Amino acid sequence: MSSQLPPRELSSSRDCPIVDGKRAIQHVSPRGAEVGGIPIHRVLPSRQRRLIGAWCFLDHAGPSIFRGDSRGMQVGPHPHTCLQTFTWMIEGEVLHRDSLGSEPVVRPGQVNLMTAGYGISHTEQSVEGSDYLHAAQLWIALPKAERHTTPRFDHYPDLPRWRQGNVELTLLTGEFGGRRAPTLAFTPLVDVDLAVKEAVVVASR
Repeated sequence: MSSQLPPRELSSSRDCPIVDGKRAIQHVSPRGAEVGGIPIHRVLPSRQRRLIGAWCFLDHAGPSIFRGDSRGMQVGPHPHTCLQTFTWMIEGEVLHRDSLGSEPVVRPGQVNLMTAGYGISHTEQSVEGSDYLHAAQLWIALPKAERHTTPRFDHYPDLPRWRQGNVELTLLTGEFGGRRAPTLAFTPLVDVDLAVKEAVVVASR
């Protein structure tokens, strides 16, 4: 994930540090939490970094295996305003219900994008019979002019996918590699899923 805002639009508190004249890679340590009965790793916001451009929240859920009488993830009704919630499903299935009447199931390789605007509420629940959950949920802060836009929900079952060497890429939002994702965006962001199918061993002498 990255931001494509020009440097003049980024404050120093949002920008990665410069070391020896080069932009440094910042490593952010996640902290453990629980959402809807499952463990998650929360990366944003943190003391190390609160924002990456308009990306303001990142939870990595799972991988979790549900056993016995577990009902999986059960997130009850809760509201959102002035942002978008962006759910990327890696494994398992989750049913989304919201106050607009949307009821899609998000499956592996798909994105759910809820634009809260002036206000929306929703629930998220594991689908009965789905024994796994592995997903990432991100929040995107809406720009000031769009914060109170009309709420909407979009489901994206088909996203640009291609292979480079031993890496499979899925473009979730923005433009990358000469491709453009269909996901609704109010700011210039990029999110790409990289799946390495086999290890690469480099030998040196």
